[in-house]
Parts: sequence; structure tokens; C-alpha cells
Amino acid sequence: MNYAERERNPARHLPSIAAVVMLHLVIGYALVTGLARRVVEVMKQPIETKIIEEIKKPPPDTPPPPPPKLAAPPPPFIPPPEINIQVPTVTQAPTITTVTHTPPPPAPPVVRQPEVQQTAVRREYRAAYRVEPVFPRQAQREGISGRVIAHVVVQPNGTVSEVRIIQSQPPRVFDREVIRALSQWKFNPEPVGFIGEYEIVFNLKD
Repeated sequence: MNYAERERNPARHLPSIAAVVMLHLVIGYALVTGLARRVVEVMKQPIETKIIEEIKKPPPDTPPPPPPKLAAPPPPFIPPPEINIQVPTVTQAPTITTVTHTPPPPAPPVVRQPEVQQTAVRREYRAAYRVEPVFPRQAQREGISGRVIAHVVVQPNGTVSEVRIIQSQPPRVFDREVIRALSQWKFNPEPVGFIGEYEIVFNLKD
């Protein structure tokens, strides 16, 4: 037996047909007895509704305000004690002033030395009177020879007012003797002074 033949068999559909018939019978019974009307009336009754208010939570306990701060009372005013200091009085001695009517003595006259014009240096200018330097003994003992270049400042009257050592080799060995000798030189008088340059050579002789 295949599936088509098995479906055509009326015995397989009997339970389904019986369930449908029973459903129709129940519906018809409800219509006849008025059961459906009662259900509708029950549905028509008013439905009571209640509004449930939300329960409010009690406010939290607020702490009491702090007590006010009381400012400390100011210290009592105590006036400082009065101190009387006696200042000693200083009496100044009377000043004695003397008035002199005599005029001051006149100032001494200013003596001006003759000025030496800074002209060109005269090299090896002939002197009217010469004093030759002496070889120092210490240099003789040590066998030292040397050379000195000196400037002499000559006044208009022909005298030497200053001797300047320009160069000496070796240093300070013959300077003193050169200054001693050249400061005694004499020159012919001239309207103005001058500067003379001289080279003094110290050589040991055998």
C-alpha cells in the first residue's frame, strides 16, 4: 500500500472529524444557554483602578549648624609708664674773635727758571769744558766693558741741568760715573738751551 492509498482510507480521518464535531457542539451549547452573554456582561463591569503614590524617602538627617565662634576679648589696655629724662644743657663757651686791620704780607715773587726749548737733539756737540768718565774699579776687577748713551740738558748759560741715561750695556754698571762726569760739562752760552746726545764707551786696555 502506497502513501496515496493510505491517505484515502476513511478510518485514518475519524479522530479529526470527531474533534471538529465536538467543538461545534460546545459552541452551540454556549449560544443556547447564554454563557457567552454572561462573559460579555462580566467584561462590561467597571475596572477599579488605584493610584499608588510613590513612597517618598524621608530626608536625611541634616547635622546641626556649628556653634558660632566667639572672638577672644582684646587684652586690657595698660598705658606705658611715663619716664621723665632730664637733658643736660650744654653751654657753649663764648668765641673770641679778633679783627686785624693789618694787610697780609705780600707773596714772594715767582722765580721762573729759564725754559729749555725742545729743539732737535744735538749729537756729539762739542763742549767747551769736558770731564772724562773714569772706568769703575769693580768693572775693571770683573773685566767688564760697556757702552752708555746719555742726554744732557743744557741751559742758555751753558751749564748742564740734567743728565738722562737713554741706554746702557750692561745696565747700571757705568751709569753713575757717566752722570757724575757729564753733569760737570760746560758749553758756550746761547740764546736758548738744547739737548745733547753722547755715547760713552768703556773698553779695558791690555
